[in-house]
Amino acid sequence: MEFSLRCASVLVPFPFNNNKRNRGLLRAQLSDENDPLLRLAINSASLRLQETQRREPLFMDPYAGCLVPPHTRLNFENSSKHYCIATKFIDDKLLRTVNHMDGLKQVVLFSDGMDTRPYRLNWPSSTIIFDISPERVYQNAIEKLQDVGAKIPRSCLFLHVPLESSNIQEALHMKGFNGNRPSILAIQGLPLMTLASFKEILLTVSGMAMDGCLFLGELPAWLAETKIGTKSSTEKWMDNLFMSNGFKVNMVSYHKAAKSLGKALELGDHKYILFVAEQLRFSDDQMETWKIESQRVEEDRKGEDFE
Repeated sequence: MEFSLRCASVLVPFPFNNNKRNRGLLRAQLSDENDPLLRLAINSASLRLQETQRREPLFMDPYAGCLVPPHTRLNFENSSKHYCIATKFIDDKLLRTVNHMDGLKQVVLFSDGMDTRPYRLNWPSSTIIFDISPERVYQNAIEKLQDVGAKIPRSCLFLHVPLESSNIQEALHMKGFNGNRPSILAIQGLPLMTLASFKEILLTVSGMAMDGCLFLGELPAWLAETKIGTKSSTEKWMDNLFMSNGFKVNMVSYHKAAKSLGKALELGDHKYILFVAEQLRFSDDQMETWKIESQRVEEDRKGEDFE
């Protein structure tokens, strides 16, 4: 079995509706192991397995091997190095951030369904990890991970929300996500077909994350090209898109990230954008809490005036 390394997009029909917060925004129909979503998830697991087997790996993924079919052959390209640099960068940022959170820690991962971070990273106690990914890919992975004994760190909790959920934000709330508490959200490998699909994700994240929280990860560069067609304007495009949803965003250079890890990357075009964004607005839950408190203060004031 052979996979090309990284695809910029997956041409799978995702039906949309126009409600505000992700009403079934990416409903992927997965039928069998030839499905492109499953193939892409296996491909990324293959890259993590390859990195793990290096003499001096950037990270260790002891569970990637169980996700990769036997006799899988890879067409290695420079993009595999970019993927591993991005993976290490996201790993480190997630752990540094949650280790500075007090009390309950919330991590939201928008993934391809085979993200092993919940199992392979050393999460601090009281961390709740939410995975949002295609249901069939996730179920395929979870069976294999359970078979090899993969476990979440003690005193942590791992919860899955299907990407096909009619309302992702509501589904997260039902699982226990609290927009009045700090969180960190990351995206890597999530199947995106159109710019509109990412805008829906960004709108959802904006409603979930309280002010000061981070949203980071990796996006296919064609998202920007769809809108403007020139790479030189990508940074301006990112600024405008993220700021319109309440985020201040910084693009991260793969080469600088690699250098900080003692690695070097070949020059040339790359098909992904690495970023870190900070929420500047209140989350929907914060706004609701503020509204309730304002009403209470107003009612108390009216009561005092009446007396």
